[in-house]
Amino acid sequence: MKTNVITAMGATLAAALPAMAFAAEVELGPRPYYLIDQMADSPLKSKLESCRDMQFQPSDFSIGHRGAPMMFPEHTVESNRAAVRMGAGILECDVTFTKDKQLVCRHAQNDLHTTTNILATDLASSCTAGFAPAKDGENATAECRTSDLTLDQFKTLNAKMDAADKSATTVEGYMDGTAGWRTDLYATKGTVMTHAESIALFKDLGAKFTPELKSPSVEMPFDGYSQENYAQALIDEYKAAGIPASDVWAQSFNLDDVLYWIKAEPEFGKQAVFLDDSYNEEGFDHNDPSTFRRPMAELKAQGVNYIAPPMWMLVTLEDGKVVQSAYAKEAKAAGLKLITWTLERSGPLANGGGWYFNSITEATNNDAMYFELLDVLAQDVGIEGIFSDWPATVTYYANCMGMANS
Repeated sequence: MKTNVITAMGATLAAALPAMAFAAEVELGPRPYYLIDQMADSPLKSKLESCRDMQFQPSDFSIGHRGAPMMFPEHTVESNRAAVRMGAGILECDVTFTKDKQLVCRHAQNDLHTTTNILATDLASSCTAGFAPAKDGENATAECRTSDLTLDQFKTLNAKMDAADKSATTVEGYMDGTAGWRTDLYATKGTVMTHAESIALFKDLGAKFTPELKSPSVEMPFDGYSQENYAQALIDEYKAAGIPASDVWAQSFNLDDVLYWIKAEPEFGKQAVFLDDSYNEEGFDHNDPSTFRRPMAELKAQGVNYIAPPMWMLVTLEDGKVVQSAYAKEAKAAGLKLITWTLERSGPLANGGGWYFNSITEATNNDAMYFELLDVLAQDVGIEGIFSDWPATVTYYANCMGMANS
């Protein structure tokens, strides 16, 4: 595996991740300070600079997106411990299921070929589609699903950074695709988790919970296992662990899942989060309510209280200034609470920030935009929290602006 160059920001954290319960002292490392240094002089920069020496505390505003996957393999014990060290008050387990219908943490049911070492193990023969090398201008391919494995088999895997080199002609080359601004330094060990194990770990770390029910890659019902069985199983594991519903924000892109929780588990349904992917709809314009897939008031009338679009849907540019979008205004007018995703997922921002910044590309030309966008989302849009691949940045902001937990 290649070793990349941004390892300095995580060195302090890596030395501070023994298997222990939550430590109240938050350790942010150098990255927030590095980002502040990139900012032009402004009242926001002055405010952030004034907080350099404060004692930082955890914040529910800071949500670990699959842990801290900028530098640690996502959905692992190690990644989530790192996120808590950086002050994330809420942690995410994306939930899918195995061949024997056991819930596990993976971003997708069919991502094992890019997020684990499965292709380099004997379990590669169990994959839906084994490795096929790049040839004659065609990309290398593979597809390995959690539903290809029993839970016992899944637990033998080692997680890696989510990446693949699609130009590769060998399994080793295909697995060695980590982006240059990430790192493999902390990917030598990636402990995969069941959903139940994530609940126990997060509780031990002092964090709250935001599980996402992922869309199955298999056709449902799966061997008698219905979508409602699947949605209920997620909630049942929190109930079995004695976790109060007020500490859980269950998520899904599937509105029917959210409506099921609202009806079948109303206490958990109060905080169920509808992940809005309206951006996939032809003609969608986040500044034109007539193009929205469903009216915000309709969602609210159905009992939805939380909605979570990507960051760019909540902002737009006016005279070169980042301001809230019509989408944000409509959601708030309907009484919906907003959560958004995902900060620190785009790498260096010199070239516009990519998809997560696509509504403000023209104003995005350096890493200072991480804090500048965060400030608009927090102060103008009024989001409840934000997912981040490196929670230290959000934790710094939340503490500086008085948003840390009491």
